[in-house]
Amino acid sequence: MKKRVAIIGAGPCGLAQLRAFQSAVESGACTSEQAPELVCYEKQADWGGMWNYTWRTGLDEHGEPVHGSMYRYLWSNGPKECLEFADYSFDEHFGRPIGSYPPREVLWDYIKGRVEKAGVRDYIRFNTVVRSVSFDEVQEQFTVTVHDHGSDLTSSEVFDYVVVASGHFSTPNVPHFPGFESFAGRVLHAHDFRDALEFKDKDVLIVGSSYSAEDIGSQCYKYGARTITSSYRSAPMGYHWPENWEEKPLLTHVQGNRAFFVDGTSKAVDAVILCTGYKHHFAFLPEELRLKTGNRLWPLNLYKGIFWEANPRLIYLGMQDQWYSFNMFDAQAWYARDVILGCIDLPDKAHMEAENLAWRREEETLETAQQMFEFQGEYIRQLIGATDYPSFDISQVNQTFLKWKKDKYEDIMGYRNNCYRSLITGTLATVHHTPWLDALDDSLETYLASDGFDRLKSAG
Repeated sequence: MKKRVAIIGAGPCGLAQLRAFQSAVESGACTSEQAPELVCYEKQADWGGMWNYTWRTGLDEHGEPVHGSMYRYLWSNGPKECLEFADYSFDEHFGRPIGSYPPREVLWDYIKGRVEKAGVRDYIRFNTVVRSVSFDEVQEQFTVTVHDHGSDLTSSEVFDYVVVASGHFSTPNVPHFPGFESFAGRVLHAHDFRDALEFKDKDVLIVGSSYSAEDIGSQCYKYGARTITSSYRSAPMGYHWPENWEEKPLLTHVQGNRAFFVDGTSKAVDAVILCTGYKHHFAFLPEELRLKTGNRLWPLNLYKGIFWEANPRLIYLGMQDQWYSFNMFDAQAWYARDVILGCIDLPDKAHMEAENLAWRREEETLETAQQMFEFQGEYIRQLIGATDYPSFDISQVNQTFLKWKKDKYEDIMGYRNNCYRSLITGTLATVHHTPWLDALDDSLETYLASDGFDRLKSAG
């Protein structure tokens, strides 16, 4: 009898899992009869997860919490060469070199191109939200209850494995500061940020010093904010910001339209954007199956960073803090696939826990960014070494990360104009036709067609 696998989410992680099983059949590692029956539930109307942009905030058209945190004019803030699929290069998709920092729509087109080629869309049930997951210890099976918004019907199905691929950048962490209730301007979390033009000629306060704080502040600067103030909890970001951008220590409170900081200074602001991170949130899972962690490189209770130790039939993908992204999701998905297919045996719980704690102890010694991405690179290397996922030069990816960090500190507003070499094909990226600060149109058509390239590999 065929095994049944439920995949929750059709973003990069869920699509990686679908591609992993399709690859096994394609390569002859298993036959279509041996492959499990796959059902992927996606609450949005299209695939791509976070990369599937929506103008909506709050609730979607079905009354479900909006998943997406993407905003207009978003460009990659890391080199595409560090996330390139080992089995589907940018060269293959676009047919020629492109820049190292493409905008969101270009990356979304690339993500879609691989799974369109793989032909896995029919496994996905769109507009279908997972309401609950339970596990029967006697039958050793999960019951997954979902609601299909297309038919307005609720139903349940039984599965042997459940893959949680719903991401962890959709439930905002929203702190409170005294005075927000009566603040004269706008307060929003980065999750609800959609268009930097809204803040043109405004004095903007960014709370946080994360990548989202860095990028949303840069977007506001690019699209005409009058001033930007970023408030940090422990340390400033430390870049050479433009003259109208200043860094302040922790925000203490607001009064009227003034923001007050722990150093005793204050600033009049029109808007407060909270770049304060996200929560791992799995409302559909019962307590005994629910991962509880902050955003860190090695969450506990996941063997190999994937398998729920208390019940390894429950699989989590992409739950780590991420230096690597698409290629890490692939490495995890291929490993999970081979466990499900019986190609890899899992050890007993005691062994899983001991190995997990060893990884955590190493993670706790990490101090520098280089140590962190090398740690994650070694993790990926070990996963890939156990499967048939195409190998790639992780040490060179780490070197690209190093160069990226250096470029950012040299020119935070211009680092996206730099080019790197693909670690998959060796192709050197091209300099984009318009410097990032001047590139106000981020559409796929403008990004590609302005260089005389008007053939899209993905029908979208």
